Amino acid sequence: MSANRFDYTKYKPFPQIEIEKRTWPDKVITEAPIWCSVDLRDGNQALIEPMSVGQKKRMFELLVEVGFKEIEVGFPAASQPDFDFVRSLIEEDKVPHDVTIQVLTQARPELIRRTFDSLKGARRAILHLYNSTSIVQREKVFKTDKAGIIDIAVEGAKEVKRCAAAQPDTEWIFQYSPESFTGTEVDFAVDVCDAVNDIWKPTPERPSIINLPSTVEMATPNIYADQVELFCRNIKNRDAIIVSLHTHNDRSCAVGAAELAVMGGAQRVEGTLLGNGERTGNMDIVVMAMNLYSQGIDPALDLHDMDRIVSIVGECTQIDVHPRQAYSGDLVFTAFSGSHQDAIKKCLDTYEEGSQWEIAYLPIDPRDIGRTYQDVIRVNSQSGKGGVAYVLANKFGFQLPRWLQIEFSRVVQKKTEDSGGEINPDQIWDLFNEYYLESEKVISLENFKLEKQEGREFFTAQIDYFGKEIPISGQGDGILDALVEALKGSININLEIMEYGEHALGQGADAEAVTYIQIRYEDKRYSGVAISKDIVTSSINAFMGAASQLLSEQQLAA
Repeated sequence: MSANRFDYTKYKPFPQIEIEKRTWPDKVITEAPIWCSVDLRDGNQALIEPMSVGQKKRMFELLVEVGFKEIEVGFPAASQPDFDFVRSLIEEDKVPHDVTIQVLTQARPELIRRTFDSLKGARRAILHLYNSTSIVQREKVFKTDKAGIIDIAVEGAKEVKRCAAAQPDTEWIFQYSPESFTGTEVDFAVDVCDAVNDIWKPTPERPSIINLPSTVEMATPNIYADQVELFCRNIKNRDAIIVSLHTHNDRSCAVGAAELAVMGGAQRVEGTLLGNGERTGNMDIVVMAMNLYSQGIDPALDLHDMDRIVSIVGECTQIDVHPRQAYSGDLVFTAFSGSHQDAIKKCLDTYEEGSQWEIAYLPIDPRDIGRTYQDVIRVNSQSGKGGVAYVLANKFGFQLPRWLQIEFSRVVQKKTEDSGGEINPDQIWDLFNEYYLESEKVISLENFKLEKQEGREFFTAQIDYFGKEIPISGQGDGILDALVEALKGSININLEIMEYGEHALGQGADAEAVTYIQIRYEDKRYSGVAISKDIVTSSINAFMGAASQLLSEQQLAA
């Protein structure tokens, strides 16, 4: 085969693991593992633009809220921002008493000492030590033998133990990772980990954590499960060790590998919310947790407000969730096929609340994660959504975000159902204009003033509120955040911005900007759209449009 062709011959199959009477195929997962989030370390280091301090704090708060009890918060010896973030969590007392922070360090004495410096004053912490053990790393990177690799690990373990003894006020938990475990001979991985534990001397009452990373996913999930089961069989003092997993998604099997490896004997799983991480990402903890949930197992994480999780993770990572991503994507509960829609409808028509969930094409109840049945049975372009989005984009320049496409398609569909006929592009535009841009506003902006002090936005304004002019003021991390706070204080309404989008209409200095905003109040959502040459004004007016929808609805209900 020519060298410039798609040449599979330069790759070799991963060898099978020799294991007698493997037991994991007969095992069943009956409870959630210990979860450890690595969003703030592995996830963060994979970002083109690492998270700011504010984004890290936002992510940490979300992880705590979701229910993680172990959170890897950084690599403080490798990064001053990571060091400073760890210090801020400790000095500002941001770590709840039932949460343990974890930090990573290579097995190098100076880095270990720096890592312990970052943890001074912590109540409890996991010190995560690692060095590479794989064949390719030994031979091609470090150019050393097995004895040399063990020596690196042992010297690192000794330094960890010494530094911990010097900071006795902290409750220390030691964790070791033979990095690239999947590319390491299992017997050698056992030897390295035994050598480390010989230094640490864990007990059943004070166990160490041995983490077995699929740093690069190299084989099928069953082989990883074999590796983990064989490791668990042969490691010394098994009852004094928590075996942990850290899978990556290079073969798109990270969740499957983790599930099978838990059957193989592992007790703990590291991963990230929505799967962000190096290369193809870490294991998506949301998926594995929801897989347990769908089998009637308590996942030990609270994922009931999936849209909020997606929103905050996206805000912090600047990475969009694929619409088809399991459980969290916009379209995962949506059926476009007529036969699927019919089957779902018939099942829902006969479903009794509180009974076992058995609905065709829906593995879980969408309401469990904050979705609605409106998002399930939805029309495709034949009935409006795709065609509407195309017309508004190509004829009028409006690039509607997906969530607004879905909402407005329902408006168009009702119009076509009421008329019983075709709707042309100009009629679509008239409907969009009527529903969003020129809709009656019961709350609107008269004038406003913005000031920025120490990174905070201070917003003051006069608004027209049901015909009355009232002053409002507030402050926040951004303009819209300040506006939300201002409305909370003046008209006592607690809103949350869920979606935001903007783009220019046309080109050049005179081009106008359009802003799309979706807000949430209680369990309902409301959208607003506005156009202005000033993006700030456009954003505020779009927000006011969404708020007007809410307030008008409340007025009618009263």
